[in-house]
Amino acid sequence: MRGCRLFCVYAMPLIFCVFTEAAVAEGNKTMNLKLESPDFAHMGEIPKRYTCDGDDSAPPLNWSNLPAGAQSLALIVDDPDAPDPAAPKLIWVHWVLYNIPASSTGLAAGAEKLPPGALQGLNDWKRADYGGPCPPIGRHRYFFKLYALDTVLPDLDGPDKSQLEEAMSGHVIGQAELIGTYRH
Repeated sequence: MRGCRLFCVYAMPLIFCVFTEAAVAEGNKTMNLKLESPDFAHMGEIPKRYTCDGDDSAPPLNWSNLPAGAQSLALIVDDPDAPDPAAPKLIWVHWVLYNIPASSTGLAAGAEKLPPGALQGLNDWKRADYGGPCPPIGRHRYFFKLYALDTVLPDLDGPDKSQLEEAMSGHVIGQAELIGTYRH
């Protein structure tokens, strides 16, 4: 049985062995899902046009290698270096997006037209859209985190990051991360 593992438990005087695929899937959670942008490399600088110094629109994103059983995707973009990378005090949320269809392969630059069914939550500006990098001081890191879920979530009515994470709990079957940087 391809992809299966054998687990055995010794219980006096018998040995119980069970084939399982769940452990294999669980062990490969983050190995295959891939997230990238054609406009910046992992740990590279986010182009000015996708920041508050430009037109503040979302960069294009592409993903591939979704795990089997993925029903939807969620995307959270945040900055753990706020307000100052030398002395971070909070994580600033730039974008909350969920129920992206598993059949989609990415988002176009600007993300003006989201895939059917995709819903946006609230960022830390209390807006349901993308808010680009706008660091007050220093070079900040921006984490684009893509989650593959084994379900389509109900309409959460404009959730913030923590509400979305709570709704995703127990449903994440894959995760990928792309980090971009920016400095005024």
